[in-house]
Amino acid sequence: MCGRFVLLTDLSRVVQLFDIQNVACEYTTGLSISPGQMIAAVVRDDINRLVKFKWGLIPSWAKDSSIGNKMINARAETVAEKPSFRQAFRKRRCLIVADGFYEWQKDNGKKTPLRFFMKSGDPFGMAGLYESWISPEKKPLRTCTIITTGANDLVGPIHDRMPVIVPKTEESTWIDPDNQDQARLLSILRPYPADLMDMGPAAI
Repeated sequence: MCGRFVLLTDLSRVVQLFDIQNVACEYTTGLSISPGQMIAAVVRDDINRLVKFKWGLIPSWAKDSSIGNKMINARAETVAEKPSFRQAFRKRRCLIVADGFYEWQKDNGKKTPLRFFMKSGDPFGMAGLYESWISPEKKPLRTCTIITTGANDLVGPIHDRMPVIVPKTEESTWIDPDNQDQARLLSILRPYPADLMDMGPAAI
């Protein structure tokens, strides 16, 4: 799973790397970003926009918001079929911006946080889905989930799952709402090459 990540990169660098034409939110960073927080994501309509979603997807048909607590991740293997995610997978895909993500190494009952990141030091986009939900009080809330896949050789000794990191060459394909080629989209949801990543101890 992916339950905690970090984003510290300056907004100007994020705008450059993700070809963002419109910053439609207040950009904030964090060393330990957790479910339930508002997080930065890249979406596309006619242009690339940086927006914020609450982490924990609430399907449009949900009766109350508590379901979002269980929807922080979606599995790549079932995302196209599962009722909670399939409509978003077809039409509402995003890139969730991060500098790294955390997993905990277990040793003799102790848990040590480890941070996984790009060797280049650049931020990356995790594959996400988003939805709009209307509360009983008629207030809109936009929420998201992070898609996970099997771990690569770097993450595997620590955890059997990792977030899908979308390669730069596939980012525009992933967030294009007009692209409904399911086979093509599913092909993006694979473990990121381990040789392009590194890990180290984390102080969180």
